[in-house]
Amino acid sequence: MPFIADLHIHSRFSRACSRDLTPETLWRWGQLKGLRVIGTGDLTHPHWLGELKEKLEPSGDGLFTLKRELRTDAVPESCRAEVSFLLSGEISCIYSKGGKTRKVHALVFLPDFAAASRLNGALARIGNLGSDGRPILGLDVKRLLQIVLDVSPDAMLVPAHAWTPHFSVFGASSGFDSLEECFEELTPHIHAIETGLSSDPPMNWRISMLDRLTLISNSDAHSPAKLGREANIFSCGVSYGAITDAIKTGEGFAGTIEFFPEEGKYYADGHRACDVRLSPGETMARDCLCPACGKRVTVGVLHRVEKLADRPAGIRPEGAPQFRSVVPLAELIGEALRVGVASKKVERAYFDLLGKWGSELTILMETPPAEIALAGYPLVAEAIRRMRQGEISIIPGFDGEFGRIRALE
Repeated sequence: MPFIADLHIHSRFSRACSRDLTPETLWRWGQLKGLRVIGTGDLTHPHWLGELKEKLEPSGDGLFTLKRELRTDAVPESCRAEVSFLLSGEISCIYSKGGKTRKVHALVFLPDFAAASRLNGALARIGNLGSDGRPILGLDVKRLLQIVLDVSPDAMLVPAHAWTPHFSVFGASSGFDSLEECFEELTPHIHAIETGLSSDPPMNWRISMLDRLTLISNSDAHSPAKLGREANIFSCGVSYGAITDAIKTGEGFAGTIEFFPEEGKYYADGHRACDVRLSPGETMARDCLCPACGKRVTVGVLHRVEKLADRPAGIRPEGAPQFRSVVPLAELIGEALRVGVASKKVERAYFDLLGKWGSELTILMETPPAEIALAGYPLVAEAIRRMRQGEISIIPGFDGEFGRIRALE
């Protein structure tokens, strides 16, 4: 039976992340969202790794479960399900290569705590792992890949949010034009990239050099409520080996759940300080300079994809997995009720809907809108219907500012 996994998140030990990010709250919100497997995030942080060892126990399949004495009943009956954890973490590599400063974030998956301890032992000799849940290391990401491979033959490294301008393998500001330029002879050990919130599969399908890779999507959540905003759908066994094999081979990888990429905060070009948003053509015509202040604009993901693309928009490689584009349920409820996402009205409606039909992703992708309308939420039902059909209006995100999606305008 297919299941959903969100493999890139953070803990409360990462900068600008919620204090509510604990194993207990992740277990609870995983059920509310409809996730079967969640990445632990931040496995390199000594305090977080210690807490994971204290509160999780192996489930015998390379995954981990929350100890029973820590589980609560604070989950609607309709959402209750098993949630497993996979050891994961994000590492920031900042270094010089090819005469340019490179800033590449990498996502790491590990099969057990012993491998995590070996990795941390190696990285602690390079930088301070306790400074941030996402440590910043003066380390070539190619060298990081070799360290990960040496730690365990079952470990995996995936370039994180591969198109983000400032911190990614293909980023316009500090990235590379190909995986081979970055990883050289170790490139065959890269089996996937994480597309990030500001790109989706059709954008990546335009680049033939990515055809051999699996395109994965994750939330990169900085708070529990952001879990599952992007995720992966697997049709394999629920185990570390089955999940990583599916990512490596594509067999058992059924697709992804995506943001509309325009909602991502680096989709378009622009300069937020001047409230200037530009298309790739406008940026090139202005030599990447802001028309308001003359400073260099942030070149967004769409522009970067256009630069590396060798295929026209609309192409779909043979055998490419399916994907579904969604808008977080709280955003749709807030628009329907004409209140802010963080309001009590949205919270009450959110949990009422979950109590009736189950997890958020079930409601967004499966529940018939007619049933939601009959239950007293006609505008929420219409917003979900329009979202599924792509009948939405979008103001694209740019230079660190999220885009705005409206389903009911």
